[in-house]
Amino acid sequence: MLFCLSNFVPISVASKAENKGASNTMIGVIFGCYALFEFLASLVFGKYLVHIGAKFMFIAGMFISGGVTIIFGVMDQLPDGPIFIIMCFLVRVIDAIGFGAAITASSSILTKAFPNNVATVLGSLEVFTGLGLVVGPPLGGFLYQSFGYEMPFISLGCVVLLMIPLNICILPSYESDPGEHSFWKLVTLPKVGLISFTLISVSSCFGFLDPILSLFVLSKFNLPAGYVGLVFLGLALSYTISSPLFGLLSDKMPTDSHMYQDAAVCVGLLTTSGAKMHLRKWLLVFGNLITAVCFMLLGPAPIVHIKSQMWLLVLILVVNGIAAGMSIIPTFPEVLSCAYENGFEEGLSTLGLVSGLTSAMWSAGFLSTASAFIGPMLGGFLYEKIGFEWAAACGGLWPLTSGLAMGLFYLLEDSRRRSKPQSFDGTEEEEAALLPLRV
Repeated sequence: MLFCLSNFVPISVASKAENKGASNTMIGVIFGCYALFEFLASLVFGKYLVHIGAKFMFIAGMFISGGVTIIFGVMDQLPDGPIFIIMCFLVRVIDAIGFGAAITASSSILTKAFPNNVATVLGSLEVFTGLGLVVGPPLGGFLYQSFGYEMPFISLGCVVLLMIPLNICILPSYESDPGEHSFWKLVTLPKVGLISFTLISVSSCFGFLDPILSLFVLSKFNLPAGYVGLVFLGLALSYTISSPLFGLLSDKMPTDSHMYQDAAVCVGLLTTSGAKMHLRKWLLVFGNLITAVCFMLLGPAPIVHIKSQMWLLVLILVVNGIAAGMSIIPTFPEVLSCAYENGFEEGLSTLGLVSGLTSAMWSAGFLSTASAFIGPMLGGFLYEKIGFEWAAACGGLWPLTSGLAMGLFYLLEDSRRRSKPQSFDGTEEEEAALLPLRV
């Protein structure tokens, strides 16, 4: 429901703000500040999750988001000019803070409740995220057209508020001592830094497409404006459907394997469940590389000499949605595993840091809101100067760089681990049988 709100609010308020005298630049500032303050809120709430309480933070975030959504519904009564613009800015900032609190707390609560199935649970949660992305704009548009400007905001805000008592009764309360570690120590871990860059690259790709793909579809295929949204369904639905699958795979085959254990499987001394595969990290790598190829074929880029066709565009968006699931779902458990391997305590404090970091990297980036500012701004500039075909290919450089960097890092990591003597937990007979395989 929160994602449903977050995708409908900008569409409706942008048109209302324009009618109220806000310039295009000011409208951009109003909605660009959302990602900036969500970024800041995620870092703060992640750090102080234990002090505030995960359950209270989630409930408070829902209350704030539901309340300010209702306020959005009555803001058309404000006078035109500076008063309306200032109120839009303030309400949008408060909404971002509430959303950041709810998302950071929810990820921590789910991870604490299902510690052995983190990726599966978060992947299943992305089903509802995808449904919010798909349902939000058409549902809000229907309510707007049928009942006026106020109805979609008031109705959706009330639904969020009505879910608060249910969550108060259902959600468990977790208590934990504050941890000794900080965001800085977490993000300076090499693997975590690369995964953060991966999140930034994927989110920037989505922001990159927002202002230019609809323009390309309208001009290239002469589709009615009402049908343009259907083109985006391919990406949203494929991401929604594939996310639980990649979450399940990430939990079933999560981490590194040792060479001699793989060989032991071949000779029957260990079962496949005894030698853990390393699928999760390669989902990250190939998800980014496939995304880069998809951006090359969206136009397609002139160098591939393929004619642009509607069925090809929809197919590429479907594949892009699947690749996004590959890139996004494994990030949280990978960061969490890396934190534990580097001495972070197992508890709610670390979960808060990881949840806050992943949420912040998705919404903003390290120091700037990559997905909200850089992506759309750069995409629009390139579309105007070199056309959609080359602009999309340039946008694919983000995931290409992150995919190659992650792949190189994992190859070097595997090489270092294989060069070290490995311990074995089997019997003495199995250890003796595996000794030639190690050599």
